[in-house]
Amino acid sequence: MSRLTAPGAWAVAGLGAAGVVWSLLEAGWYVLRQVQVPVLAPGEPELRVLHLSDLHLTAHSTRLAAWVRDLDSADPHLVVNTGDNWSAGEALGMVTRALEPHLARPGVFVFGSNDYHAPRRKNPAAYLRADPRDSAGPGPPLPWHELRTRWLAAGWTDLTNTRATLDVDGRRVSFVGTDDAHHDRDAMPDPPSAREEVDIALGLTHAPYRRVLDAFAADGVDLTFAGHTHGGQLAVPVLGAVTTNCDLDTGRAKGLHGWPGPRPDARGGAGSMWLHVSAGLGTSPYTPVRFACRPEATLVHLVPAS
Repeated sequence: MSRLTAPGAWAVAGLGAAGVVWSLLEAGWYVLRQVQVPVLAPGEPELRVLHLSDLHLTAHSTRLAAWVRDLDSADPHLVVNTGDNWSAGEALGMVTRALEPHLARPGVFVFGSNDYHAPRRKNPAAYLRADPRDSAGPGPPLPWHELRTRWLAAGWTDLTNTRATLDVDGRRVSFVGTDDAHHDRDAMPDPPSAREEVDIALGLTHAPYRRVLDAFAADGVDLTFAGHTHGGQLAVPVLGAVTTNCDLDTGRAKGLHGWPGPRPDARGGAGSMWLHVSAGLGTSPYTPVRFACRPEATLVHLVPAS
């Protein structure tokens, strides 16, 4: 068996150290993505949606909170928050500071597991299991009721296992949402007694499990927003994500895709929809790294279908 020479060993160690340093730096290299989704009727003006997910704020996340605040300059018509906003109860003030300007706009939200419970230290290899959920159970509880109360008071709409219809920039928008499927809290709400005429139908869920996406597509949703995956967090350059931390395929770990096929019809329709998965902005405090997967928020431009 061949053995590394001393210079070779130093080279491998150097590459490993450089990778660790880069992954720490990349975790703070935030980017605002821009995506166009052709789902509106012909002649409609665009509708801008700011998708925020997986901030995982702590009481010390001053730089990230300031960056999220500044996203208000993108002038979205609607803010969509798909959960995992914090990692500790002491971060309530930081979450409030980060989202304060966005709460003045129309907004909808669902929670993720790390809105209800703080994260635990976890063996990273566990994410490669067929079922990556933590067998030790949830971490310490977080005061999510207080977070929800503040958002409702500001005018945001909670879509936890429910439906809502809102007027957004002169458009009638229907919403359906579920609670966190990663901890089996999801329940598809009953269909409405009568379908009203709307301009677009949007879905929200934190963890994009297949059962939720299938239910949304069958419900006639045009576009679903999700987070949870962190885009794989530690990805392989060119090849992409190794895991999604759920049963979604790694090819759709982040970005805009079709569901269930590679690309839906122009305006979705029963059994076909667009899916936007955010790679999110934060990390667990126990693994504060990213590699080949920059932290992101997304400004989604809803435009007329051709």
